[in-house]
Amino acid sequence: MTGDVESALRAPQAYDLARQALQAMERHRVWPTPLNYELWLHYIGHPGGALAQEIERLLSMGEAITEDISESLAAAYLPKARLNDQIRDAGDVLNRQLASVAEAIQKAKRSNQTYGETLAGAGRTLGADLDAVALKQTIDGLSAATRRVQRENASLEKKLAESAAEVTRLKEHLEQVRRDATTDALTNLANRKAFDEELGRACAEAVQKNEPLSLAVIDIDHFKGFNDTWGHQTGDQVIRYVSSVIGRMAPPPRFAARYGGEEFAMIFPRERVDDVSSALEEIRVEVSSRMLKRRSTNEDLGAVTVSAGFAEMLPGESVETLLERADAALYASKRTGRNRITLAPSVAAAA
Repeated sequence: MTGDVESALRAPQAYDLARQALQAMERHRVWPTPLNYELWLHYIGHPGGALAQEIERLLSMGEAITEDISESLAAAYLPKARLNDQIRDAGDVLNRQLASVAEAIQKAKRSNQTYGETLAGAGRTLGADLDAVALKQTIDGLSAATRRVQRENASLEKKLAESAAEVTRLKEHLEQVRRDATTDALTNLANRKAFDEELGRACAEAVQKNEPLSLAVIDIDHFKGFNDTWGHQTGDQVIRYVSSVIGRMAPPPRFAARYGGEEFAMIFPRERVDDVSSALEEIRVEVSSRMLKRRSTNEDLGAVTVSAGFAEMLPGESVETLLERADAALYASKRTGRNRITLAPSVAAAA
């Protein structure tokens, strides 16, 4: 799964994954370009995935992985490439809509100009002595010109309405694309990219408004052993369960994300330490209170527990330092027995 590969690239096994990808590319005579490197990282990192299966199919047929094939694979299977394609397609549609509207406006402009000339000519004609036939011809001409300009204006209004509807649809589509690009596929929480952006924004706002902000990092205890014993699919089931508990405890303005692998992060804007501690304790208790079963066999898996560490942002503190203190607090929870919550000491208290 793409999210799992992205998480693995921020974990200790990332270097081994990178070496395997490079070795596989060399074995199959694939140049280590940035695009090929990303493709083969996903190939090695998720061997059961659709991308890996397609690469295996091509290799079994003796197909050389050329630049054209790599680009096709990226467009079909890599989320970033698909995102770029969707944005480009939306831009093409928008450009066509704008060109169509511009053409309709120019047509209506010419029609109105002609109508103005017709009115001016009719005004001069009506200023002279006219017999009944000439007067009728002039009035008929005005009526015909009026109907033409009304049709043009109605056509323009319709075109503008259609374009407005299309722009609204494109906006909604791009918003969904944006959500997909910032959402972890396994948990439906925000992904690491979205978390990094939100943490920077939330910290800047807290400084500007002189408001408190806390950051928590939560980790599933003994997850590697659990994963090795029961397999990755059951491990994914556990990750989804824990993420569902965390997600319920993160109504806005709180923000929850999958930080990487079995690790999660929560941002608590405008909340004091006691409130943050209570929320994390509620998560810890709820996670450990449920006895899990393996979906495929209904075997008892037992209970899982989580450890957490959190830090309150200090005056003048950088985002990086805040993250380091929250991580240090998490490791303190791990060292002292797990299934617990630790508040990071302030810099002065630590000294």
